[in-house]
Amino acid sequence: MTPPPTQVGPIARAARPPVVAAVPAAEPDRRWVLAVVLGALTMLGPFTMDLYLPAFPEVQRDLSASQAGVQLTLTATAIGMGVGQIVVGPLSDAFGRRVPLVLATGLHVVASCAVALAPGIVIVAAARFGQGIGASASAVVTVAIIRDLFGGYRLVRMLASIAMIGGLAPIIAPVLGSQLLLVMSWRGVFWLLAGFGLAIVIACTLVVPETLQAHVQGESERVTMHARVRIILADRAFVGVAVIAAMVFATVITYLSTTPFIFQDGFGLDAQQFGLLFAVNALGLLAATQVSARLMRWLEPAWMLAGVLTVMLASGAALTLLGLSHAPFLSVAAVSFVFVSASGFANPCVSILTLKDHRGRAGSAAAITGFANSIAGGVVSPLPGLLGKAGAASLGIIVVTAMIVAMLALWLVVRPWTVTRLSRD
Repeated sequence: MTPPPTQVGPIARAARPPVVAAVPAAEPDRRWVLAVVLGALTMLGPFTMDLYLPAFPEVQRDLSASQAGVQLTLTATAIGMGVGQIVVGPLSDAFGRRVPLVLATGLHVVASCAVALAPGIVIVAAARFGQGIGASASAVVTVAIIRDLFGGYRLVRMLASIAMIGGLAPIIAPVLGSQLLLVMSWRGVFWLLAGFGLAIVIACTLVVPETLQAHVQGESERVTMHARVRIILADRAFVGVAVIAAMVFATVITYLSTTPFIFQDGFGLDAQQFGLLFAVNALGLLAATQVSARLMRWLEPAWMLAGVLTVMLASGAALTLLGLSHAPFLSVAAVSFVFVSASGFANPCVSILTLKDHRGRAGSAAAITGFANSIAGGVVSPLPGLLGKAGAASLGIIVVTAMIVAMLALWLVVRPWTVTRLSRD
C-alpha cells in the first residue's frame, strides 16, 4: 500500500505513483521514449495553432477572405482548445489519463483532414474549432502526467522543460511553416498536421502508461467535476495566477496572429525572413524559460512574476509608441524579442503556482487554466484586425491593457507575500 504523503513546506512530497514501476530506473530507454512522446504531445497544440501563421496572406487570397476572417480561424482553434480542455481535464482525473488522450487526439486527426479539404473560410473555421478540441488533451493530460509523477523542485524542473517546449513550439511553428510553404500549399500544412496527430495517437497507445494512482482514480470517480472545480476555485492564489496566465497567453496569441501582418505586409518580409525573425525570438524564449526555472531554486515564483509582468507592460508601451511613430523594422523587432523572452520567463512561474497544491486534481487544474487561456486568447487575438489595421500600435495597446489586468490580479488577488513557499527538495 502506498504510504500517505508527507507534508514539507507547501507541497506534499507524495510517494511516486504506481506508474514508476511501469518505467523503472532499469529501463532508461523506455523512460527516454516516454519523455519524447510527452514532448511531442506538448508540441501538438502550439503546432495546431501556429504552424500556418506564415500562410495567412495565402489563405486570405486563396479563399477570398478578409483579414479578420483569417484571424478568426485562429480564434476558433483557441476556443476549441478551451472547450476541450474543460472537458478532457476532469475526465482524465476521473477515469485515467490514457483513454481521453487517445480519443481526443484522434478527433484532431479527423479535423485536420477536414481543414485541408475545406472549400471556404467558414468551413476552415469550423474544422479548426474541431482541431482545437482534439488538441486540447495534449495541453492538459501531459501536465497532469508530470504532476502525477513529481513534486517539489523536481516538479519545477519538469514543468520548466514542458514550459520551454510549450513556449518554444509557438515560435518554432511559424519558422517551420514558412519553410513548408516553399514546397507545399497551406493545405499541405494541414495534411502534415493530420499525420503528426496520427503518429501521436499510435505512440500514446503503445508507449504512454496510466499514471493516475488507482486509489486516486477511484476517489475521483466518486467526486463530481463540480466538486473538484469548487475546491480548486476556492484557492485564491490559483484564481489570481489563472488570470495572470490568461493575460500572458492572450498577449502571446495576439502577437502571433498580428505579426504576420506587421512584418510581412508592413515591413515587406517574405515567409522565410519572417520565419528567421521567429527563430531569433525562439532563442530568447528558450533562454528565459531556463533562467526562470533555475532562479526558482532561490526566489519565489510569485515575486518573480512581479518583475516579468513589469517588463511585459513596458514592452507593450514601447510597441505602441513605435507603431504610432512608424519606427523602423529593427526597433519593432528588438522590442518584440524582449516581449517574447519575457513571456517565456513567465511560463514556469504560472505553471508551478497553478499546479503545486493540486496533485490529485492536476487534470482539472490544468483544464481550468487552459480554458481561461484559450478563451482569453480567442477573444483578444482578433481585436487588432477587428478594430482596424493590425499593427505594432494596436498590438501594444492590447499588451498594455492585458498586463494592467495581470498586475492587478497579482497584487490584489494572489498577494505574493501570502503564497506558501515552494519546497526546494
